[in-house]
Amino acid sequence: MEIALARTFLEIVGSGSFIRATERLHVTQTAVSVRVRTLESLLGRKLFVRSKSGASLTAAGEEFLRFAPSLVQLWERARHQVAVPPGRRAVIAVAGELSLWNPLLLEWMVWMRRSAPQLAVRARVALPQLLMDQVGAGIVDLGVLYAPQQRPGLKVELLMKEKLVLVTTARGRKAVRGADYIYVDWGPDFAAQHNLAYPELASPGTYVDLGPLGLQYILRAGGSGYFRQQAAAPHLRSGKLKLVRGAPEYLYPAYAVYPEDADPKLLMPALTGLRHVAKLQQKGSRSRR
Repeated sequence: MEIALARTFLEIVGSGSFIRATERLHVTQTAVSVRVRTLESLLGRKLFVRSKSGASLTAAGEEFLRFAPSLVQLWERARHQVAVPPGRRAVIAVAGELSLWNPLLLEWMVWMRRSAPQLAVRARVALPQLLMDQVGAGIVDLGVLYAPQQRPGLKVELLMKEKLVLVTTARGRKAVRGADYIYVDWGPDFAAQHNLAYPELASPGTYVDLGPLGLQYILRAGGSGYFRQQAAAPHLRSGKLKLVRGAPEYLYPAYAVYPEDADPKLLMPALTGLRHVAKLQQKGSRSRR
């Protein structure tokens, strides 16, 4: 079976639509339809029921969903291992959201070099949706992000608890009431809670969807906004930022995502290091409060 057939199947399941799957796969709708018909012919069963609202799985499709992630992941692992560099036993591909690379994943890479030198590391930055897609497709062995989706064949593990806190370059709570407020998109859960706490800020003057960008912006231009406590900590200690006392704080934990059937010899050293580094960062964060 061509791996592209299984990938296409998973994209349709994940997006709930043939049309959205074509956009994510960057192919024509005809190509997606041909792949599905080919897969159904190989399996001898109809996999999808199409309707105006999208595509749903048949009983046979539900059954194939149990195996499709493993097929794709196995292929990607084989592809990685063929490219193992000299002196290394295996390759592990890791992806994380941009704001998690410094310091968490940077420290993890240092730990891997010292404690698991037998593994070659392939590291990349990815947006959450793409990251989840790549872990599900077996392109990435281990993903680190803030708001993972629950998907078949993938395990989600809490790494560390993080908080979003309101900080400002000015003084007092009134700093969040004006045009100097910057709204950072921390996801739908944060948006709902933020709208309840600050209905007057439903249409902020400045909006960004990347925390590190927003933080650097207020450090240079002035203003206030919600940011990760660990990212804001050094600027709070230096006095460049001030914590807005009495403002709501929101939980924003970080998670590891990996295939349920991952090779333990490959995954466990990386996961052990990630847990170790996350624990040290949590302790360090508490000691600085």
